[in-house]
Amino acid sequence: MRFRCSAAGVERGESLAGSASTVRSFLLVENPGPWGVDALRDSRLPADVKQPLREAAARARVRVLLIRRFHRRAPRTGFRVYAARADLEESWLQTVVLDDPHELLDLDLHALGEGRSPGLVPTEDVLFCVCTHGRHDACCAEQGRPVAEALTAAHPEQTWEVSHIGGDRFAGNALVLPYGLYLGRLGPESAVAAARDVLGGRLPLDVLRGRSSLSMPAQAAEIVLRRHLGVTEMAALRVLGIRRDGAVTTVDLAVADGRWTVAVRTTQGDDAQLTCSARRLNPVPVHEIVDLAQV
Repeated sequence: MRFRCSAAGVERGESLAGSASTVRSFLLVENPGPWGVDALRDSRLPADVKQPLREAAARARVRVLLIRRFHRRAPRTGFRVYAARADLEESWLQTVVLDDPHELLDLDLHALGEGRSPGLVPTEDVLFCVCTHGRHDACCAEQGRPVAEALTAAHPEQTWEVSHIGGDRFAGNALVLPYGLYLGRLGPESAVAAARDVLGGRLPLDVLRGRSSLSMPAQAAEIVLRRHLGVTEMAALRVLGIRRDGAVTTVDLAVADGRWTVAVRTTQGDDAQLTCSARRLNPVPVHEIVDLAQV
């Protein structure tokens, strides 16, 4: 039987909470593929665009992702680009249709990386980006495509397939923008339910890996407190501060009934094969709640 990292993660009982990539600024570029192991490097974008774009994004700390529609042809002319900023206090999304890939090099990625507009058109859309990047990891395709199909049927204009977003072992994975929500272990039904929650201003805590604007321990702290209090409304909880002392991260949070602190100890657990194609074992991060108190 072939090894699958997502099944192994379930068998280990690995928690979703605190596993989201830590990214605040995203650039999404419509590209129908095919996508190689490294989507941007192996894409059919011009060679004199790919490397300069990669370098500029790295300097600006912007995550470049490729997107495409599920079982729908790309437009004959032009391609859609989104810029997203996921912040604790304010998240936003902007978009534009470009005609020439070289125009990507004219985007102000430095501004985007600092949380400022790169000059695109603001939109109120919410995007459901489902990782189906099978060349990067088999689980992403096997688990992600049924999710992409279900979300496309429910929200055709808001759903995109996306290249590798991190955490293959939590497939099916989705990234919700502009909020920077990472969702994991999705199936078709749970994905549609999660989308319904998000569009209603609620967080789907059962499939939430974390918010990308927070460190992984802080993601775990927020999710644990929300579960403890039964608070799902996005706006009902605010992160006031984060302090780190060695392996322990303490997060101060505000909710309607006052302030809370959650202390999380992060350690390295047992070694495991974390992706389907990994050639070596790596320790599994473990977040342990050591204190949860109202102050």
